[in-house]
Amino acid sequence: MVEDSAAELQHPRRNLANRYRSQAEKFVKLARKDPERRNENMAWAEQNAQQALLHDFTDERNWLTLVHVKRSRDDRDGIHRCLEDLFIVLGRDPDRLQELSQIDMLTHGHGLMSASLTEDPLHAEEWWERMTSKEAIEDFAQRCRRLDFRDQRANIIFGRRMQKLRENGMVDLFLELSQHLLAHRPSNHELWLEMGRLHEQRSEFDDAWLCYDHVQILRPHLLERDKLLERLTKRMDDKIEWVPPAENIRDKFLRRMEDLAKVVGKQESLDEEIPDDEINVENQEQVRLESLLELGNSEEAFFLARRLLSGGEEWAREYMDKASKMFK
Repeated sequence: MVEDSAAELQHPRRNLANRYRSQAEKFVKLARKDPERRNENMAWAEQNAQQALLHDFTDERNWLTLVHVKRSRDDRDGIHRCLEDLFIVLGRDPDRLQELSQIDMLTHGHGLMSASLTEDPLHAEEWWERMTSKEAIEDFAQRCRRLDFRDQRANIIFGRRMQKLRENGMVDLFLELSQHLLAHRPSNHELWLEMGRLHEQRSEFDDAWLCYDHVQILRPHLLERDKLLERLTKRMDDKIEWVPPAENIRDKFLRRMEDLAKVVGKQESLDEEIPDDEINVENQEQVRLESLLELGNSEEAFFLARRLLSGGEEWAREYMDKASKMFK
């Protein structure tokens, strides 16, 4: 406990968030004491509460403080936006977002925020304490398979939860669900590296190579794919030579990541027909890549371009680089 407290004090962003939250609470008290300067003090309270949440979105007190300030300022729309933002952090569940439109935010907004954080704690340790049955774990897994993790904060929160699965021996489930995180945030090279090492420990060398290959694409100076080949060359018997995954295996893997990266609700315009005089495979894929990038689906475009490049379509490199810059 002492070590945890010390670590928290040494965390610069968290410590700064605590200071901003304290300042927000101070201005709320000043607003109560001095009615003539209430509006000015509440404006300062809101500004500090926003900074607290910006510096540490994992502290539930920062969310509740901001909603409290907005309720004090009769800001229904502001409370609504706070709850929408929280649901984005919790994985963008469309059903839960739609429920907000029928709620009186001044009356129920703070309670709804508090209940949401109790039901779905932001701290991984508190969340894990709620995972007391196989049914709870399966419900979590099903949820991960349909949620949108493109928001970096959601990616962090659910990444920490998935780490709890791994720490408690659920490695297969960790590996499966991590692919959903990576499909929506391909730039997370640390998680790709971790998955590669796990697969290598399990002697799943093709899977390890695919993960290390992705690390090396994102960070060319990290020669993880080449290092794996060196390690395997030294380990293998002279009569056995391991070779990197065949093109069909790489294609299957990248198609799966491409499918996982699809964004619900943004596919309609991708189904438009290409004029008859322009029908050929390269042109169809190029039109699709351009449409994906135009719609902001950089993750799906990235995996599509990678798949094409892996199959020898060098022209797709330009689109892979464009997609990479977008999601970075």
